[in-house]
Amino acid sequence: MRTREEEASLSQAIAAGDTAAIGKWVLEGSSTRIRQLAARSVTDPDQLRELIPATRHGKDKNVHRILTARRDDLLAEIRSTQQLQADLDEAAAAIARHCGRPYDASFPTTLAQLEARWRALEPQAKPDLRNEVTQHLQRAHEVVVQHRQALEAEAARQRAAAVAAAEAQRQREIEAQAAAAAATEQAQRSDAEREALREAEQAQRAADEARTHEILGLLRQARAALDHGGTARAARLRASIAEKLPEAPALPAWFARQLQQVDSQLAELQDWKTFRVVPKRAELVQQMQSLVGADLSPEELAQQIRRLRDEWRTLNRGTGEDPADELQQFQQAADRAYEPCREHFARQAELRKENQERREALIERLTTFAAEQAGEHPNWRAINQAIVESRREWRHYAPVDQAIVKPLQARFHALVDELQARLDAEYARNVQTRRDLIARTAELLNLEDTRKAIDETRNLQRTWKSVGIVPRNLDNALWDEFRQQCDAVFQRSSQEAAAYAVTLETNQALATGVCEELERIAGLTDESLLSAVPQLDELCAKFESLDLPRASARALQQRFSHATDLCAEAVHRTRGTAARRGWTDGFAVAARIREYALAAVRGRSPTECEALRESATSAVANLAHAPKAVRSILEQRLAAVAAGTVNPDVAANEAALRLLCIRAELISGAPTPPEDLELRREYQMRRLVESMGHGERVTPAALDDLALEWIAIGPVEPAVHDALLARFERCRTAR
Repeated sequence: MRTREEEASLSQAIAAGDTAAIGKWVLEGSSTRIRQLAARSVTDPDQLRELIPATRHGKDKNVHRILTARRDDLLAEIRSTQQLQADLDEAAAAIARHCGRPYDASFPTTLAQLEARWRALEPQAKPDLRNEVTQHLQRAHEVVVQHRQALEAEAARQRAAAVAAAEAQRQREIEAQAAAAAATEQAQRSDAEREALREAEQAQRAADEARTHEILGLLRQARAALDHGGTARAARLRASIAEKLPEAPALPAWFARQLQQVDSQLAELQDWKTFRVVPKRAELVQQMQSLVGADLSPEELAQQIRRLRDEWRTLNRGTGEDPADELQQFQQAADRAYEPCREHFARQAELRKENQERREALIERLTTFAAEQAGEHPNWRAINQAIVESRREWRHYAPVDQAIVKPLQARFHALVDELQARLDAEYARNVQTRRDLIARTAELLNLEDTRKAIDETRNLQRTWKSVGIVPRNLDNALWDEFRQQCDAVFQRSSQEAAAYAVTLETNQALATGVCEELERIAGLTDESLLSAVPQLDELCAKFESLDLPRASARALQQRFSHATDLCAEAVHRTRGTAARRGWTDGFAVAARIREYALAAVRGRSPTECEALRESATSAVANLAHAPKAVRSILEQRLAAVAAGTVNPDVAANEAALRLLCIRAELISGAPTPPEDLELRREYQMRRLVESMGHGERVTPAALDDLALEWIAIGPVEPAVHDALLARFERCRTAR
């Protein structure tokens, strides 16, 4: 009686969608059937996360398994939907890239592959994406058709010319050959008949000799195999002889005697092997059984099993006995012993598959990077870094299945080698440029005008700094050689050398001053720091233009780098503080507008409404640090209140603010108060259903986007608004 009542109550809860009641029946149902029926009715993801830990150590393990399976099914649906959308986006992007390529030999093949891949995914795509891809495919097919039409036109022209020339030549040849053909036809026919008869006789004799030679060779091989103990091979050769004897020509008289000797010797050897093999089989079965549960590594265990299998196969060759019982025992023991190896090698196979996927992703990234750097101004330092990092990452993604490793390596090395070749060419150009600068500096030693030689040397030094990257192993060596030539020019005149030393000393003082100024700016805060930001580029340019003494250049460069890092951190920190202050001011002004709107909705006195309007207008006008979007929305809301078009439903506005709090809590991972847990579950389920229904991934909005929505919502009771705003701000602070 109680069970029927509980079933009726549970059915009512399920029909009404009462998740709280369903969760209670999962935990407190009096029978296993009630608890399991309730567990199968749970569909809320958050409720599943709450019930699974609560039932993990309960008395009914099936309830926990049902809940876990429901959760896994929901997650699988979500992952499947996300993966489908990613595949759709990637296929559409690949087709868009391909239709913009110029035509080459691989264009049609690649287009067919991309189109086939898209056709398999197209039914799940949204209409706008299908239309976009259809347009890209049409453009790509037009490229193929245009290229094909051009080829066909050229081929038709060439064929017409070739046909005309060939027809003229053929006519001349027909006329020349017609006369000779009649005279030689009869003679050729007679010669061909005689030759065919002679060749047939020779072929028959050769075939008889070949069959005789083959049978005698098989007999010699069988005797040799018996002499070396190869019973199985000798038996196979004897069977081959038996097959060929019916069609054999006449054989020598001694052949029958030797064949009988082979049969006798083969029978004796098979009997002897059978006698020797029987105990060895039992020993191999025992050895294989001893490997079951053996404390060995999977590789060593697999090697031992393979060795015993090889011994078994070798042992049973040529015995003529079918060891069915021993073979079954041996195979069963081998399967049981190999079980740890199978699991180990399955994990190894999964690892190889993951490494293959990572390598393919690396090749895709490297292909995209190479395409991005194919312009007129590539980033050579980025190319060098990409080559080094991709090679290190490639070595890390190992091992990979042997069947795919060579094609993957070929693709990877082709990309890396192409980038390396381009980088090497750039290295060669820059090295040659620097060698040319060294040679030009050396020529200045012979210039009579010392002042002019020094000026030219300084120009060459500035040019040196503008030269691109060179290999690390040559950089210092080339610089030392260049500096030696420069020093030789400067040393031609002690006065000029002293002046240059003074310049270096002055530059050192200037560089020190730049570093001190940067350190001072890094210590500023708020508006004083932001107002000094334009000076940073000037100070950096000034430092980079200075030629520094070698003894202090490294220390000054390190101090300069540290100071610029401090400035960047201080500016980033100050701007973040200003942005947060701007949002805080924006929320405060929005509260004033909302207070004005609430007074207007409730019909307060015109004097009070006008005072609130003036206060809100003044607050908007004085809003200095808020983002432009915030100011724009606030001006729109103020105008809407004045025009009387604001939403007067205070309850609906409050519900909208609560939903924004829940969305912010989902993004930031903050907990939701108990009174809004049901609203949170409803929102999550609605979002999950929408994502599965439309075949698209639901992406949460950013917290700043939610803040803009918050400002745009209509009037709410001040106390309620302040409590919800504090809850919303906790989520923004937790980022």
